[in-house]
Amino acid sequence: MPNTVEHARTWSVVSCPDAHCDLRQRVRGGAGSESWECVVFTVTSVNVNGLRAAARKGFVEWLAKTSADVLCLQEVRAEAEQLPEQVRAPEGWHVVHAPAAAKGRAGVSLYTRREPDRVRIGFGSDEFDDSGRYVEADLPGVTVASLYLPSGEVGTERQEEKVRFMDQFLVHLKGLRERAAADGREVVVCGDWNIAHEKADLRNWRGNTRSSGFLPEEREWLSRVFAADDGGYVDVVRALHPEVDGPYSWWSYRGRAFDNDTGWRIDLAVATPGIAARAVEAYVERAATHAERWSDHAPVTVVFDR
Repeated sequence: MPNTVEHARTWSVVSCPDAHCDLRQRVRGGAGSESWECVVFTVTSVNVNGLRAAARKGFVEWLAKTSADVLCLQEVRAEAEQLPEQVRAPEGWHVVHAPAAAKGRAGVSLYTRREPDRVRIGFGSDEFDDSGRYVEADLPGVTVASLYLPSGEVGTERQEEKVRFMDQFLVHLKGLRERAAADGREVVVCGDWNIAHEKADLRNWRGNTRSSGFLPEEREWLSRVFAADDGGYVDVVRALHPEVDGPYSWWSYRGRAFDNDTGWRIDLAVATPGIAARAVEAYVERAATHAERWSDHAPVTVVFDR
């Protein structure tokens, strides 16, 4: 469906159910009438490490409480018909599932409070469009996408696949930014990028300099994504938290990584500069204890001021 939102109304305040607003203001309408309307736009992203398993461990309860306007999921690892109803099509959400052709692998989903004007699965790649790694949706004034970048493994075909994906995806990111700008739109790409950009983005960086996810060439690729004269995007969480280690969003299930906070910051919210400048809050919803986790990743949330 083509986007018919007038550019002059981009980022206008829109009404939404009270239960889903974490910041509202009272506005006066005609004839003295008043109503409550949202003044923020909240996007949350999380790698669920298998949505069916996450649903049994606490994701359903978390979903019922979230105040997000858009939810980006990665590593769903299921066809839509395999999912329980409460996560396949939960009340109050418009959902798009993009499973991988390879059963039980990858898979991304988008949940939006408002019905999208347009949805696109894949980014025009013959190799990767059926791999369950990318889905985007147009909402008023903004395109939001869920990304699951391949994890890779040094010295194997998996790493070569990751490099091919990165090469093709950067081309898409640039084109998406340019098309959005021509249409008066912003872009937010959230997901598991499977790369820690800087030393502050993983606790044990010295022991991972030759590991996939922290290779020099991978970090340089992310630098290109964030370069104003190349990709032209902003790492929103890092922009709001420039002088801290982390905040980490993934901890291995092995050992005591979670208890010791030996984590990685690989779940990123990447945005065009216009909307990135409107980000007022970003945080990781880290579980209180290891036993309360429903994934090895934690949700990453960004709040944008409209």
